[in-house]
Amino acid sequence: MANKRADDFEIRRKHLAALSDEELKARFFSLAEEIVDPLIALSKKSTSPSVERSVLMRMGFSSLEAKDLVHHVEDLGLMGKGAGQVVLKVAEKLQRDYLSVGKEMTEGKHLDMAKDVFQGGRR
Repeated sequence: MANKRADDFEIRRKHLAALSDEELKARFFSLAEEIVDPLIALSKKSTSPSVERSVLMRMGFSSLEAKDLVHHVEDLGLMGKGAGQVVLKVAEKLQRDYLSVGKEMTEGKHLDMAKDVFQGGRR
């Protein structure tokens, strides 16, 4: 038989005993934010090819187009900007719709412009 865990609940809760329900709730959410904030920061700064392909497919690109776009964005060193963002900014610069510009980018067009758009403004 396993040893029974000693009940130390009363000892561990002493620092919380004087708090009201509202104070406990505020403390809970404060601690939850401390736990989640690094994850949110990581997700804002990090991505992966599969995430970027998924974003591009939701934008209307085929899986093959998304794969090619992600490959080009990786080669440009712009993965951290997000492949969808790269396509949108180039389309904005060209004043054209992003789907046609993105399809042209899969063929290797506008890649210099993509690099220039992000190097110029340091977004």
